[in-house]
Amino acid sequence: MRRIARLREFVGAMTRLTERHGADEARMLDEGARLLHGLITRDDWLPDEFVAPSPESYRQYLLHCDPLERFSVVSFVWLPGQRTPIHDHTVWGLVGVMRGEENCEEYSPSIQRTHTHRSMPGDIDRVSPRIGDIHVVSNEGAQTAVSIHVYGANIGAVRRHAFDPATGGSKDFVSGYHNAAVPNLWDRSRETRA
Repeated sequence: MRRIARLREFVGAMTRLTERHGADEARMLDEGARLLHGLITRDDWLPDEFVAPSPESYRQYLLHCDPLERFSVVSFVWLPGQRTPIHDHTVWGLVGVMRGEENCEEYSPSIQRTHTHRSMPGDIDRVSPRIGDIHVVSNEGAQTAVSIHVYGANIGAVRRHAFDPATGGSKDFVSGYHNAAVPNLWDRSRETRA
């Protein structure tokens, strides 16, 4: 049985954090990472339709967007071998691996690779223009990977940049989402009836 209440509780906690400290990026990253870690270390809440992979490319499913677009929560699903282009975010973000493993190649603003690391379940990466937000994420493992991302905006509607590794040139893009519906976090009727 899926315990969607975990996501509802996370959204409530992120909303309170955003209301109190939304202008303090460092605090959002620190406290948001703590909250995200509590969510991703329990793999019993994410509905199956938000972990569906595609052989075409990785998938980005919106789970929740704050009504004022101050933050969004997204599941990313990667089949082995799938990867993003080199891209930025333009806002702060947290990436928490829940299943499988992800490889991250970090880049400088001049599009030079600076660091590579592997993230395993429970690991959380941080990105922002202040600390560095240009990277490539890929699934180099043997199984489907699922990560939960939290961004300081409605990330699917943010104009961002993809970079050409040969020239360093950039092209604008808006990622959007692969789902047409979001999880129903607010139907508490079963809990209320019990």
